[in-house]
Amino acid sequence: MKTLFLITALCFSPLVYAGSLTVSVHDQYGEPVYDAIVYIQTINGKIPESVPESSVVIDQRDEMYVPHVRATTIGSLVDFPNSDDVQHHVYSFSAAKTFELPLYLDVPAEPVLFDNPGLVVLGCNIHDHMRGYILVLDTPYFVEIEEGQGAIQNVPAGNLELRLWHPRLEIEIELTQQIPLGENESLSLAFDVQLLPERMVRRAPKRGKKRY
Repeated sequence: MKTLFLITALCFSPLVYAGSLTVSVHDQYGEPVYDAIVYIQTINGKIPESVPESSVVIDQRDEMYVPHVRATTIGSLVDFPNSDDVQHHVYSFSAAKTFELPLYLDVPAEPVLFDNPGLVVLGCNIHDHMRGYILVLDTPYFVEIEEGQGAIQNVPAGNLELRLWHPRLEIEIELTQQIPLGENESLSLAFDVQLLPERMVRRAPKRGKKRY
């Protein structure tokens, strides 16, 4: 994973109670960030056990992947429906998952299994401007940041290593924070990140279609 914003948070509590983390993320201009993923990589130095998600869908609408960024857990099956009236050819050459779904309309016959952790970059052989991202995690504690806000619920107390990923992070940044997480405590964290300019063309919805 080339662009990675890492925050190591140490939470000291003699007992293990569930807490919550509320996260806000803003860019260098003070604007709320979307398409970021914040996740807890380890608790007390160990990767928490995760289970596959029951239903993950990445649609194709107006020649865009929707959502543009998605996190999921190892072992999850992902469906790639095509809601456009043109054919798409979904593919990825990423180390975490290499696959192809040749030209099709509607819904492919089978979902795709994501069985390795890491970043999967999606493309389309027909429409070069189409890009999407799936971050496959081996932890169940994550949140997708939209409009600069997100929350991770039911977090066990302990030494937490939090990571924030975004497809347009300018450089790798590593910070450390001390965060005491008490019994049933809710904490708020604010992060400022440096993002590269957006190059993807976000097409307007066709007339008569709802925004996504």
